[in-house]
Amino acid sequence: MKAEDLLEARRQQWNQLEVYVQELGSTATLRSWSGEKVLEFSQLYRSACSDLALANAYRLPPQTVEYLHNLVGRAHNQLYRSRKFQISTWLDVVFKDAPKQIFRDRCVHVASILFFGLFFLSACLAWNNVQFPDYATKVLGDQQIAQLESSFADEIGSSGSLTQYVSMAAFYIWNNAGIGLKCFALGPLLIPGLFTLAYNAVVLGASFGYMARDDVDAGKNFFEFVTAHGPFELTAIVLAAAAGLRLGVGLFFTNGMTRITSLQVQAGNALPVIIAASVLFVLAAFTEGFISPSPLPYTLKALWAVLSSTSLMFYFVVLGAPSEDSE
Repeated sequence: MKAEDLLEARRQQWNQLEVYVQELGSTATLRSWSGEKVLEFSQLYRSACSDLALANAYRLPPQTVEYLHNLVGRAHNQLYRSRKFQISTWLDVVFKDAPKQIFRDRCVHVASILFFGLFFLSACLAWNNVQFPDYATKVLGDQQIAQLESSFADEIGSSGSLTQYVSMAAFYIWNNAGIGLKCFALGPLLIPGLFTLAYNAVVLGASFGYMARDDVDAGKNFFEFVTAHGPFELTAIVLAAAAGLRLGVGLFFTNGMTRITSLQVQAGNALPVIIAASVLFVLAAFTEGFISPSPLPYTLKALWAVLSSTSLMFYFVVLGAPSEDSE
């Protein structure tokens, strides 16, 4: 087949690429497209680049070469375009796009139901020492229970300085990041990720339930310490696990794409989730380092927990819920 006939046969692909370029130039973005559509667009772009090279090599009519130059250039600008930093654009991303994406993410739903469901179930079982007297011991072990009671035997805020609080905040940032990274790293393997999330939920729930018993003297100090940072920390664990699961979905369920391409698409979907988890881990660490161990009245710590929970609900549910315009 002659080069002219070959390029003429490819004109249908050029027209399709033209449609995609025009669509991206108006209101659509690559992030709003499905993975299959992004893959098709990139394949059409690479084919057009090959066609342009062929047209140049065989000295085809100038109008054909010029058309391909223009088409490839416009497609390249849409595929690799960079935008100047604009506060309004970033505010839209942070307060509109990100919460909506997180709200509708099925991996976030699964992680939330699994973690908080097991957390509250385990807490209830550990608290009810009449019907389930051995549950907390079997989950936590005698050594961990003894460590819990000894750690919170003294009143919170009885001693401490700014240097201690800074050191504690740094330690908790490191510790919380380790928990989040473990949940995130095992998430792409799906089953290990779900198991790790479930294990943390059961252990944390049993700890809360045991310390809530009336016969545990250290329980009051325990809840005075964990109340302030609990909402941030527990939510961050869930989001970190959900981001890892999202990568696992891309790795094992490709929807016709290559495994690498599917993983890249799902990595983009997981990005807002892991960023939100990172921010919450840092907020939890600073709260755990400066507010939780401080001599502030418990009322103020509880108020901080209420404000934290309300902020999380507003961001992820109120801002994330689909509006009538988006429907």
